[in-house]
Amino acid sequence: MLKKPVIQKFDKDLFKNSVVYNVKTLYRKTLEEATQQQIFQAVSYAIKDTIVDNWMNTQKEYQKKDPKTVYYLSMEFLMGRALGNNLINLQAYSDVEEALEDLGIDINIVEDQEPDPALGNGGLGRLAACFLDSLATLGYAAYGCGIRYRYGMFKQEIRDGYQMEVPDNWLADGNPFELRRPEYAKEVKFGGYVNVYVDENGRNCFKQEGYQSVKAVPYDMPIVGYGNGIVNTLRIWDAEPVECFQLESFDKGDYQKAVEQENLARNIVEVLYPNDNHYAGKELRLKQQYFFISASVQEAVEKYMRKHDDIRKFHEKVTFQLNDTHPTVAIAELMRILMDDHYLTWDEAWAVTTKTCAYTNHTIMAEALEKWPIELFSRLLPRIYQIVEEINRRFVAQVSQMYPGNQSKIAKMAVIYDGQVKMAHLAIVSGYSVNGVARLHTEILEKQELKDFYEMMPEKFNNKTNGITQRRFLLHGNPLLAQWVTGHVGSDWITDLSRISGLKIYAEDKKAQQEFMNIKYQNKVRLAKYIMEHNGVEVDPRSIFDVQVKRLHEYKRQLLNILHIMYLYNGLKDHPDMDFYPRTFIFGAKAAAGYRNAKLTIKLINAVADVVNNDPSIGGKIKVVFIEDYKVSNAEWIFAAADVSEQISTASKEASGTGNMKFMLNGALTLGTMDGANVEIVEEVGTENAFIFGLSSDEVIRFENYGGYNPMDIFNNDPDIRRVLMQLINGTFAPYDTELFRPLYNSLLNTQSTSKADMYFILKDFKPYAEAQSRVEAAYRNEENWAKSAILNVACSGKFSSDRTIQEYVDEIWHLDKVVLPKRAEKTKVTGK
Repeated sequence: MLKKPVIQKFDKDLFKNSVVYNVKTLYRKTLEEATQQQIFQAVSYAIKDTIVDNWMNTQKEYQKKDPKTVYYLSMEFLMGRALGNNLINLQAYSDVEEALEDLGIDINIVEDQEPDPALGNGGLGRLAACFLDSLATLGYAAYGCGIRYRYGMFKQEIRDGYQMEVPDNWLADGNPFELRRPEYAKEVKFGGYVNVYVDENGRNCFKQEGYQSVKAVPYDMPIVGYGNGIVNTLRIWDAEPVECFQLESFDKGDYQKAVEQENLARNIVEVLYPNDNHYAGKELRLKQQYFFISASVQEAVEKYMRKHDDIRKFHEKVTFQLNDTHPTVAIAELMRILMDDHYLTWDEAWAVTTKTCAYTNHTIMAEALEKWPIELFSRLLPRIYQIVEEINRRFVAQVSQMYPGNQSKIAKMAVIYDGQVKMAHLAIVSGYSVNGVARLHTEILEKQELKDFYEMMPEKFNNKTNGITQRRFLLHGNPLLAQWVTGHVGSDWITDLSRISGLKIYAEDKKAQQEFMNIKYQNKVRLAKYIMEHNGVEVDPRSIFDVQVKRLHEYKRQLLNILHIMYLYNGLKDHPDMDFYPRTFIFGAKAAAGYRNAKLTIKLINAVADVVNNDPSIGGKIKVVFIEDYKVSNAEWIFAAADVSEQISTASKEASGTGNMKFMLNGALTLGTMDGANVEIVEEVGTENAFIFGLSSDEVIRFENYGGYNPMDIFNNDPDIRRVLMQLINGTFAPYDTELFRPLYNSLLNTQSTSKADMYFILKDFKPYAEAQSRVEAAYRNEENWAKSAILNVACSGKFSSDRTIQEYVDEIWHLDKVVLPKRAEKTKVTGK
């Protein structure tokens, strides 16, 4: 358990004066004249003052105690809004809410002025954010390192049912919680060539010349620990030109050259995941990865050397966690710095690097295991490529020694092969730990995808099942339920989620059941109001809220969900008087800009919604809603309101999932396949409190390896499924263009496609899914039993806290020391300027 902090009494008057003062000095306005955005900024700066005090105290303590530090390297940090979360972790939310009420200000309106930072997109980025929260709350020294994207991936707008990508200008009004740190700027070099020369000591030295470079400038964002005074740092790097403006070129009329460096810098930090289905996009992605990695590794080494004098012991005080393959160039970059800047031999540098870098694998999908063409990689990062080539040469020799004459082993395991640099292989070969993110995922990695590596180096492999922070997704996102939980089991669950298991004794308590269902209803009313305001669709809070919100990918099978809705709609059209419990199906998802079938699935969802929502003959029994621009802030409301959690990925394809955990924590029942962390969720709560269907991972893998599945057999023999599929191409949902959804039809039946038919087994799992949905409806009709299952889901969610995950990383991989601040630094005083 964490030590109980000493909280200094909140000075309400001082805080209110600070807000008024900030409005005046920032905007030359009175509180009455200020806009809501200006009030948000003023409140944030008032809070920031306290955070900065704690931040400075934290850094002083780290300086004094010199703890080992983890650098969590990630292309994404899906942080969510900062203000509310900071107030929660400062334990000042209710005090600030009350003070703002005195000023005539609604804290909810203030929070709504804050844009979600566009620093991430999917589960990988949200996991990184939860991990930072847990590291600070548990008292471990940590930096998150990423990119300060100007526009994120994109802001999603739905126009005529289609996803449209527009810039997410989240920095338009500035970010009150960030600090620019130009004193730690770093130069990052691209291109050119490597010159080798012999120094006075007779050793070969390598110098990159003829390069282009940009300046990486860090912006620090505070990561506030819960109630312990600790504030860690998310360091996101912005790119600036080394030379801002070449006046000489401008004066000569070469206007393009005058701003060449500025354009290079701007492009690197413009967007998250630029479309890489063309060469320029691939090049920009690799530039982004090296940009933030080079800057982060340079700073980590320099920070270490400011306090230590032996670089050979770097790994004793620093560990790099590579969040998927994107940051893998950190391995070669650390080798470069150790050899070229600190003159270590290869063996010395390798000994340090292989004890410093650890790798988290987030996917079983082969296409997501990054590979770079040698031509691109070597041209853009010439020195880094030399180092990777040498790592590969030595590793291939090692494989050849262990498996003499086995060329197939080399083909499957080499870091460089078939003209490609394989980043996952580089991470495994060079790291000291390789972890999956759910038990099933890790087993599949060991037995299937990374089997050869596991057989050769089993000691590196381990599992760390993902987790989520209960502080954001229950305490902040669902205050009604959080208060109810605290009333029944006390508040220790906030920092020790295992304590929530105390709710189990209330699962069959009639009064508790009624209270729980009333809270769920109020949360559904809140979401229904949001849907009416944003979608113009009236939904019934008494209907079943069936929710699928996550990144849109074919393996996540949003298509299965919407096809089933079409099937239900057909049943209601055929039998208008059939007994049918009203359902509201809620989707939220972004599709990658270049992902045709994913974007077409969004159009299909909205096309079905247009028909179903406006058909009076079904009496409003089905409503379909697509939440535009799904993000952390609206996700909190969605999780709180959900009855059913759709986790229906093709078994063996989802590494873990974390949305499944957020739904569970908020009392939604899982409808899903035995995939990813669903397996462990069902183990915790019991199969009787979830709805499981479909092929197992072993069955999917067997079909993939040996064949035996033909979706056309199902199409020919099942009239219900055939009818639904024909509606994709007969104009039922697109009367103006009967061919609109033909690509989705083809993907399932392979009628005009070169790809494998129904590769995600949608038709194979369709009827089992429909049967599971029937069980959902039957179960929901029994309110007492449903409430019991929902309460048990909350009570059994303790395992899925990111605090537990992080403690496992600490104990089994990173070996960090806990830091406890002196009492003076634990005090929380929200004062402002």
